[in-house]
Amino acid sequence: MANQRQYPRTPMKCRIKIVHASFGEVIGHTRDLSDGGVYVRHAALAALPPGTRVQGQVQDLPMEAPVLQMEVMRTDAEGAGLRFVDSD
Repeated sequence: MANQRQYPRTPMKCRIKIVHASFGEVIGHTRDLSDGGVYVRHAALAALPPGTRVQGQVQDLPMEAPVLQMEVMRTDAEGAGLRFVDSD
């Protein structure tokens, strides 16, 4: 199976708050990051169907990080691959 990724991934571990109406707020951990999205580990994300929109905000920075709109692209038992989307 060919790799269909448009952007190269970089390993990056940090805490990220994810918000969705089905579970409220959870704190997950990133696994890798690219210009197009991020993989976040948290069991609550694994239950979301592809296409679901969530909000995310990196935690523990010296200043408040922006809140980003993201879309679930894929899930597995550990979490979800999220694509960055423009806010509407």
